[in-house]
Amino acid sequence: MTTPGTSEHATTDRLSERAHETVDQAAKTAAKAEERIRHQAAGAEERVKEAGQQVKERSDETLKSVTGFVRENPLLSLGIAFAAGTLVSALRRR
Repeated sequence: MTTPGTSEHATTDRLSERAHETVDQAAKTAAKAEERIRHQAAGAEERVKEAGQQVKERSDETLKSVTGFVRENPLLSLGIAFAAGTLVSALRRR
């Protein structure tokens, strides 16, 4: 014999169970997404470190090249620096 309260209780239990299942599934999906994002972030971090290292190496090479040019051509370097300064100054005034 079922009473009105028993039927409502069973329905509530089924709905509650489905809600728990849905929340559990959502949590699993979120955990997978989080793991994927963490993995991608780690890869991005590695690529940024590599790019930073390459930039440092290139800037060191450029500095050595410019330093060598200035040592070999001091007067020409001074003239280039003066011309560049004059040009920058003129552009800033406008």
